[in-house]
Amino acid sequence: MRVAALDHVNVITADLDGTSRFYADVFGLERRDAPPPLTPQNAQWMYDDAGRAIIHVNHTDCPRTYDRAVSTGPTGAIHHVALSCEGHDEMLARLDRLGLDYQRNAVTAIGLRQIFTLDPNGVLFEINFWGD
Repeated sequence: MRVAALDHVNVITADLDGTSRFYADVFGLERRDAPPPLTPQNAQWMYDDAGRAIIHVNHTDCPRTYDRAVSTGPTGAIHHVALSCEGHDEMLARLDRLGLDYQRNAVTAIGLRQIFTLDPNGVLFEINFWGD
């Protein structure tokens, strides 16, 4: 057994439309209805350019196989979600255009530039740009 890649991140929200719009606007992900038995009213999946549903956005009313209490804001034991991206300057312009707060960081020893921003539910994203 080996881990091949991160499959997806699941975000629970009371604002399905606003959260889905955030991921479309900030990351350019394509919003699609989740497969049945989920409905367009309780789940949207956000797809990357390769056709992978990398972020699952579920409404608080969405049924879950493994249900547990969730709250918006800090994400408990998960500090952040990191995405490897391309187009550093384009991302900065996009965040500025959308009026979103962010912090920048550089790890010059390894050629990494980072941008940190929060989604509408307080999920922290580390957006990594390697040699970009």
